[in-house]
Amino acid sequence: MKVIGLTGGIGMGKSTAARAFTRARIPVFDADAAVHKVQSKGGRAVKPIEAAFPGTIADGAVDRNALRAAVIGKPEAIKVLERILHPMVWEEEALFLAAARRAQKRVAVLDIPLFFETSRERKVHKIVVVSAPKSVQIHRVRQRRRMSESDIKAIIARQMPDVEKRKRADVVIRTGLSRHLTTKQMRRLILELLA
Repeated sequence: MKVIGLTGGIGMGKSTAARAFTRARIPVFDADAAVHKVQSKGGRAVKPIEAAFPGTIADGAVDRNALRAAVIGKPEAIKVLERILHPMVWEEEALFLAAARRAQKRVAVLDIPLFFETSRERKVHKIVVVSAPKSVQIHRVRQRRRMSESDIKAIIARQMPDVEKRKRADVVIRTGLSRHLTTKQMRRLILELLA
């Protein structure tokens, strides 16, 4: 089974690329969804996060806005949070890959925003990076989430620069021009992977 790493900064178009894979019946592991799962009511991360960041839990689940306020712009706090979350996400990823292998899938995709930052390169056969101009990126994040421009820029600053991700990619999907062009690039990539 070919394992594909899909990554790109916040607002770059990973969700659009992931949907294209899903439509082609290629299973996609969504690291963000795994984080949401372990932070939701009854999730494994709730108690450790409550211990590390008091006041960030509401109704038995992580209050994402409170947690963001507790860690944004604080590198040490972010490291503590990552030490809690990353092993849990990796366990979910391993279960996903095992299920894809059992289902005899030819290709599986790992959609991981912090792919390079967490040294996931050795886990995959090919790295796909989605990329858009910074102005498009900021506009998309602002449209999708209720975040201040300074919070958006703090998140972008924490991620590896787009230019560096593109250098490390096997394939770059440009998502900033038109949906049609993105779809065309994704269709070509999927045909190559399934060939």
